[in-house]
Amino acid sequence: MSNNQADTVPRCLFDNAEKIGGAPAFGEKYLGIWQTYSWHDTAAEVRALACGLAALGLERGDMVAIIGDNRPHLYWVFFASQSLGAVPVPMYQNGVAAEFEYVLNHAAVRFAVVEDQEQTDKLLEIKDQCPSLERIIYHNPRGMRSYEQSFVHSYTDIQAKGREYDVQHPDYFEHELAVGKADDVVGIFYTSGTTGTPKGVQLTSKNLLSSARDFNGQEGLNERDRQVNYAPMAWIGDHLFMCSSLSAGSCTNCPESPETLLVDVKEIGPTMFFAAPAIWEGLLTTITIRMEDASRLKRWLFQYFLAVAR
Repeated sequence: MSNNQADTVPRCLFDNAEKIGGAPAFGEKYLGIWQTYSWHDTAAEVRALACGLAALGLERGDMVAIIGDNRPHLYWVFFASQSLGAVPVPMYQNGVAAEFEYVLNHAAVRFAVVEDQEQTDKLLEIKDQCPSLERIIYHNPRGMRSYEQSFVHSYTDIQAKGREYDVQHPDYFEHELAVGKADDVVGIFYTSGTTGTPKGVQLTSKNLLSSARDFNGQEGLNERDRQVNYAPMAWIGDHLFMCSSLSAGSCTNCPESPETLLVDVKEIGPTMFFAAPAIWEGLLTTITIRMEDASRLKRWLFQYFLAVAR
């Protein structure tokens, strides 16, 4: 077991890189092929991104919006921002521009990191109404070649600038990482707003890590475990599971898309899987339909053990 007792979320990551650096930290299915990133890989990616954000002017206390599906590179934005004392503000990727506008202004977001062209276009539509928003950074370059706005940047370019910045300021990152405190706010998570205006819930490293460690202790999770993160990153539950993985040193896997979740889960074989009732109902429906074409013995076994489970 990693026994990670670091007191801030980003220090927890770098502690894993030091102690279990070769172990898998993130998995992602891209174009049908699973890619794996070790804790050492992840730490290097996060450091480059953090230094790149600093080179662009990100400062301690700034707000960083994060919009997109579950992707390792977007989770790394959380860690990079937190390492510098900035505050991640994840937003629901299927939100409309007006919903984005409210959160961006309410949180006074300066930087936004998005997954692709779709999210970039939504932000460009409302940028004039969001005076605090200064930079938009996209990860997936598909369709972005013709975008020439000076405030729109690619994720890979920011990391390249970060590596240069790190060479020029070799002590900067370690200093910023070291001055973080357990009571620093490391995320603002907005409520859905079903009963009124969405409210931003501020959580600290202490909040997240204490909950994660309680969960890990109850479930006995360690670095040999595998989980799947597919719920919206703007939902606090997803980030709690991320911190659970971070604390245990286990591997977080991201499906290729929401539509391929069930297939991807079968390939991953997670040892821990959290799902809402709708997901379990979908699994049962899929299996029940398949059993209609099964042999008589298999159908009997299915019905018998389903009754036992109930």
